[in-house]
Amino acid sequence: MKRAPSNKRAKPDRDELEREYRFDYRKSRANRFAARYAAGSRVIVLDADVAQVFTTRESVNAVLRALMETMPPKRIKTRRP
Repeated sequence: MKRAPSNKRAKPDRDELEREYRFDYRKSRANRFAARYAAGSRVIVLDADVAQVFTTRESVNAVLRALMETMPPKRIKTRRP
């Protein structure tokens, strides 16, 4: 037995954006993870294969500091009046 045709609209593909989104900002909350990070720090997401090797921030920082030792000194550009 065949199904009757549906009058429902086809759902848009998941990759498509809506023309407009309405957010209820009264329901928003402060970032609960913000307190974990020191002022002036940056959060960088590592790729999965890298994160498997460097599992702590100390290990990542140690490798980056070792790499910095091999790099030529960076010249700081100053503005001249």
